[in-house]
Amino acid sequence: MRLFIAIELPDHYKKALGELRTAIPGARWVAAEQIHLTLAFLGEVDEDTSKRLIARLAKIKAAGFELCLTGTGCFPDRRRPRVVWVGVKPEPGLTQLAEMVRETVVACGIPQEERPFSPHLTIARLKIPASRELGVFLDQHTSVDLPTFAVKEFILFQSKLSQQGALHIPVRSFPLARHESAT
Repeated sequence: MRLFIAIELPDHYKKALGELRTAIPGARWVAAEQIHLTLAFLGEVDEDTSKRLIARLAKIKAAGFELCLTGTGCFPDRRRPRVVWVGVKPEPGLTQLAEMVRETVVACGIPQEERPFSPHLTIARLKIPASRELGVFLDQHTSVDLPTFAVKEFILFQSKLSQQGALHIPVRSFPLARHESAT
C-alpha cells in the first residue's frame, strides 16, 4: 500500500483553497477535496509494517491545537518553481506532532527525508517554470484570509493512483487530546 499521514482540512477550507486556481501555464492544480497537510509521506508499505505502524501511531499522545494559514509560496524558489503552496503559521503543537509521527515512522523501519518539517498545503505542481504568472499569483495572495481551525486528529491515508489522479482513502484516524480554544 502507498501510504501517507496527514491532517485533513475542513471542507470550507478546501473549497476556499480550490477557488485560488488561476491560469498559470503548466500548473496542475490539486483537486480541492484532496488538499491536506502532510505530516509524513511513507511510500509503499507492506501489510505487516502497516499493522505495526498503526499500533504505534495509536500510542501517540499529543494535544489538539489550532492552525492558521498564512500566504502562498513555492518550492524550491521563485526562479525554479515546482510546487505552489499555502503556508501554515508556526504552531508548536503541529511541530511536536510531526516529530512524534516521524519518530514512529522511522521506528517502524520506514525511511524519511532528512530535511526539517516545513508545514504547507500543496495546491499546485508546475511542469514548466511560469515565473511571471506565478509571481503575479504569489503577489496577489500574500495572505490567505481564513479563520483558524481546530485540529482534533491525524489520519493514515492510502493513496491509490488512478487515471483520474490519486485517490486518498482514510485507513485509520488517530484522535488528539482535547484542546480548549482560546477564542
